[in-house]
Amino acid sequence: MKCPVCYNEDTKVLDSRVAADGLAIRRRRECSKCNFRFSTYEEVELLDVTVIKRDGSREAYAREKMEKGLKRALEKRDVDVDKVKRLVNNIERDIQVFIKNKKEGSIISSQEIGEIVMDNLKQVDKVAYIRFASVYKSFADAEEFEAEIKKLTKKK
Repeated sequence: MKCPVCYNEDTKVLDSRVAADGLAIRRRRECSKCNFRFSTYEEVELLDVTVIKRDGSREAYAREKMEKGLKRALEKRDVDVDKVKRLVNNIERDIQVFIKNKKEGSIISSQEIGEIVMDNLKQVDKVAYIRFASVYKSFADAEEFEAEIKKLTKKK
C-alpha cells in the first residue's frame, strides 16, 4: 500500500480490526519513510461473476453500476451512508448465495440481479423501491405505479 504523502510503497500494518459496520477490515498503517499514519479499509468483493444482459450480451459484474442505480433511487431520501453500505453488501451476499444455489457457475442475469436489488431495497425504503422498480420494470403509465404501490401496501 502506497503512502498518500510520499508515495513510498514500504508501509507496515500497525493494527487490523473489523470496521464499525462489520463489513470491512480497517488497517492502521505507517509509512517507513516519512512515518505518516493512515487507515485503509478492505471489503469483500464479488469476483468472476458474469452478468447476462437483456439483449443476451455478457459482461463482468460491476458493483459500481449497481451502486449507481441504488443512489439514484435513494436520492433525497433520508437513508444514511452506513445503511446504504449494508444494503450493497446484503445485495452482493444474496447474489453470491443465488449463484451458489444455482450451480451453473458464476453466471447471473441482469433480471435476477434486479429482483435481488428490489427485494433488499424494499426492506430499506419503500419510496426508493418504487423508484427503482419503475425504471427496472419500465412502467408505462400511472396505473402501473398504482398497481405496484398496492402490492407493496397489501403485504402489510
